[in-house]
Amino acid sequence: MRATSEVAERQQYLAFTLAGGDYAIGILKVKEILQYEEITKVPSTPRSIRGVLNLRGSVVPVVDLAVKFGLPESSVTKRTCVLVAETALDGQAAVMGLVADAVSEVIELGADDVEEPPAFGTRVKVDYLIGMGKVGRRFVLLLDIDKVLSADERDLAAALERASLAATEGDEPPAAPGGGAAATSASEAPAT
Repeated sequence: MRATSEVAERQQYLAFTLAGGDYAIGILKVKEILQYEEITKVPSTPRSIRGVLNLRGSVVPVVDLAVKFGLPESSVTKRTCVLVAETALDGQAAVMGLVADAVSEVIELGADDVEEPPAFGTRVKVDYLIGMGKVGRRFVLLLDIDKVLSADERDLAAALERASLAATEGDEPPAAPGGGAAATSASEAPAT
């Protein structure tokens, strides 16, 4: 009986590297892993937003976690990938892409394998961490992806989701030069 409850208490995480550090997020949050390809830049977005990608017709914002953690922007190599993850946005699921230098492995950790995050010495805010997972002789920083992604990034994801839904329903406003919605000046407005 004990073995069954012990197995149930163990959780799986997807481990990845970023700027020379080892990180992981809960495997149930990861929807898929994509090879890094062209990402479309979006003006007036937070610096941590690399841009957006087209995932089977859906617009997915891509966050550079290195920038989010105050590090230089991630360099793109042949091992660079985008982790497509699901995060909570006002009680609703939002899909975001996360740039990783490389995916390393799926790890399984029990409660006794996870230590409290230290109050100092990590590149990541303690608020972003669930804990530190012991994997052999090394530690992996376990990220709480819902806390890592800021309100600005989640708001962008929600706005892009609404725009994507409007486009599929044919309700999208016409695009103006510069990418914004077309504006109607007072002189162009129809008389009432």
